[in-house]
Amino acid sequence: MKKIFLLLVLAAGVAVSYGQVTAANASAAVKPEFATLEWAGSTHDFGKVLQGTPVTHEFRFTNKGTVPLVITNVAASCGCTTPDWSREPIAPGQEGFIKATYNAAALGAFSKTVTVTANVENGYVQLMIKGEVANEIKQ
Repeated sequence: MKKIFLLLVLAAGVAVSYGQVTAANASAAVKPEFATLEWAGSTHDFGKVLQGTPVTHEFRFTNKGTVPLVITNVAASCGCTTPDWSREPIAPGQEGFIKATYNAAALGAFSKTVTVTANVENGYVQLMIKGEVANEIKQ
């Protein structure tokens, strides 16, 4: 009786460990595909900006991946920056945009980020705008 019980426990252990190895191999074989973005530039310096004059920069990109790019959200680091973006999926090889408009109300240097959430490898990409707001710009 002890031998039969021991054989059953051993067989159950082998079956469980074999099932785990198979599951691990199956999950390793399935790799998610991501869109790959190539940016014309991910940072923009406005230089000196006149106070009270909003400024906008359009970041352009190309989807170099093998799946359509789907942007789910674009968020600015503060309320002083308003984003806009390509709302439709961007097919491989096609171009899209992210616009960032800074309201330039407060005097002084600024550096703001715009976070693009999409089906890219890390789940997001960060863009940056910077410059200096002045109450007078001398030419």
